[in-house]
Amino acid sequence: MTENTTPVVQNTVVTLIEDSENNEVFLTSASEEKVSIASNWQLVWWRFRKNKLAVISLFLLIFVLTIILFPDFYANQPSEQTNARQAYIPIQKLHFIKDGRLDLWVEKVEGQRNPKTLGMEWVTVPDESVDVKFFGKGMKWEFLFWETDRHLFAAEDSSERVFLLGSDRMGRDQWSRLMYATRTSLTVGMVSVILSVFLGVVLGGISGYFGGTADMIIQRLIEVLNSVPYVPIWMAMTAALPRTWTSEQRFFAITVILSLLGWTTLGREVRGKFLSIREEDFVMSAELIGCSKARVIFKHMLPTFFSHIIATGTLSIPMMIVNETSLSFLGLGLRPPAISFGVMLQEAQNVQTMAKAPWLMIPGLVVVIAVLMFNLVGDGLRDAADPYSK
Repeated sequence: MTENTTPVVQNTVVTLIEDSENNEVFLTSASEEKVSIASNWQLVWWRFRKNKLAVISLFLLIFVLTIILFPDFYANQPSEQTNARQAYIPIQKLHFIKDGRLDLWVEKVEGQRNPKTLGMEWVTVPDESVDVKFFGKGMKWEFLFWETDRHLFAAEDSSERVFLLGSDRMGRDQWSRLMYATRTSLTVGMVSVILSVFLGVVLGGISGYFGGTADMIIQRLIEVLNSVPYVPIWMAMTAALPRTWTSEQRFFAITVILSLLGWTTLGREVRGKFLSIREEDFVMSAELIGCSKARVIFKHMLPTFFSHIIATGTLSIPMMIVNETSLSFLGLGLRPPAISFGVMLQEAQNVQTMAKAPWLMIPGLVVVIAVLMFNLVGDGLRDAADPYSK
């Protein structure tokens, strides 16, 4: 078999290969050769990037990841800084043009008593503003061994406070609290899913690979866990936590509780995959050359559908976020001084407050956006990991 020429056909480089024995000529393209030698992860990525919504959501999640890692950089005020005289300040819109030039500023507001209701009302002060600066100086914060006072934006006058998302009944800045809440709620969701995936892969793998008594015990356990309603069980377990526990202890406990009840679906999926491939030739070859059981499972069997596990885990994160938010909103999850989406939404539990300060519902909108992003990325990964998808 000899190679003759490499012409270009419709902007695709092709190679002519002649088989002298059978007197036949084969035509192969560079793109086909690239696909034939690509790894499974490369194939998944090529299929994933065709889904534009999933790619956009992935980049947004990467941005959210920076908030999780550096919430102090995005927040411009301490999360627990209170001032009763600045309660329920409305959203201060950020302006970019001032006097015909590029400049950041917000309108200055002041409180006035309503003569009829005696309630505080915030009105704009004419011809006055608060200058804002990107990467301005504010409170000091540190990450590992690095300390700085730079923030994404801050008021140029350190005595002024800027409320981009308004303030709550205690005068706390909603924007800054939302940054810390994003870190808490998304960390609970992702850590819970990691633990759930670990339990699902290990127990599902043992059940599908070994079978017998181990399979029967694990499957009966899954059936018992699936037969009970999740929300009442979560509420009962979190309500049983001692009230004297610190925020860190409750954070760890809620993460474990969410993961203990969230691994069953993946466990059954892994069991089914193991049952279908444990008799394949590559598994039998690994066993015949003396590979240990653990090596056969984690080195040879799991990689065949690892992309599916990642997609399933990504789709599970929104459910964990919603569960944590619901528990904290009902007062059974995280409690102050911890900050999460559910803790922030506790401020909007009555109609009167919602009518007076509708911006307190913004954390609920953030939950919807976060859940939507994870779902879009998860759907994209699931479709990309399916070899039969178009």
